[in-house]
Amino acid sequence: MSPRERSMVPEPEFESYYGRPILKEPTWKTPDVPLYLTFGGLAGASALLAEGAALTGRPQLQRVARLAAAGGATAGTIALIHDLGRPERFLNMLRVLKPTSPLSVGSFVLAPFGTLAGAAAASQVTGLMPRLGRLAGLGAAALGPALATYTAALLSNTAVPAWHEAHRELPFIFGGSGATAAGGLAMMFTPVDQAGPARRMAIAGAAIEVVAAERLLDRLGMVGEPYRTGRPGRMMQVSRTMTAVAAGATLLVGRRSRAVSALAGASCVAASVMTRFGIFDAGIASVRDPKYTVVPQREHLDARRESAPAR
Repeated sequence: MSPRERSMVPEPEFESYYGRPILKEPTWKTPDVPLYLTFGGLAGASALLAEGAALTGRPQLQRVARLAAAGGATAGTIALIHDLGRPERFLNMLRVLKPTSPLSVGSFVLAPFGTLAGAAAASQVTGLMPRLGRLAGLGAAALGPALATYTAALLSNTAVPAWHEAHRELPFIFGGSGATAAGGLAMMFTPVDQAGPARRMAIAGAAIEVVAAERLLDRLGMVGEPYRTGRPGRMMQVSRTMTAVAAGATLLVGRRSRAVSALAGASCVAASVMTRFGIFDAGIASVRDPKYTVVPQREHLDARRESAPAR
């Protein structure tokens, strides 16, 4: 239609059949999947932190981070199996690697990571086979970034509007949130004189998470409403506030006060948990309202028509 032509028919309003959702709601359970997302980020970042502690000669921080990596991988696997319903379903996912499936790739990351992180933690606690334990820790650290961020690809690869449209920011939010949680957990159980790498990881993760979350809210427009309103919006807002305050306290006082370090660390962990639950609930809310599916599709079609060459 040329610019001088005017349509005599008004644009139709979106509607669904008796207000029913257009997309099928994900069958993933709460709290299983949000906890799985949380533990994966915590474990992956903790494996990196453990290697940093080993390289800089901080045995107490190394011990805490090794145990956090192994414990996070174990807890995440339990949450995933509970969501699947039967343990053999998780084993079946390891039969064939599907590069086009984020869940399949993630399973092949989680399984070796959990094994390596568990071996490194066992060596750290018992003192047996330290060289093999260190090699296992290096292997877990190499897989750590993938474990911390692949769940973002898992969510954004779905048709859920709030997840799919946020595919650019979710990896940074998940990676930053995982680093914040790993650093915060280590700050809770490590003396301040050895917790320097943990503090730096928590502050860097907080900065990445907050910036990426603000970018998500600015870019998504209407589709980002579930991240700003209702229960998910409240959780996301509280999480960003807690993360920023904890990072500020860590930067200013964390290296001098053991109590402030532990309290800020606990706030970082709690904020990371709230971020995952908020993102998960926002996706479910976007599926239940058909406008988040129809309106973006029409906007994409209109943009495609405008960009097409005139005939």
